[in-house]
Amino acid sequence: MSNKSNVIQIPQHEIDALARCLLPDLMAFYESEDGQREFEQWKKDLENKENE
Repeated sequence: MSNKSNVIQIPQHEIDALARCLLPDLMAFYESEDGQREFEQWKKDLENKENE
């Protein structure tokens, strides 16, 4: 789909601001036991999908 009329341009400073807001919560989640467990499950699921 190369219809360029549907492309939204987001200024880099807006992307940076969003990342600064989300990063602490994302890091906390993946450092938690639940986050580690979900990440390991995601990796297993990905590996299984690649082997199909």
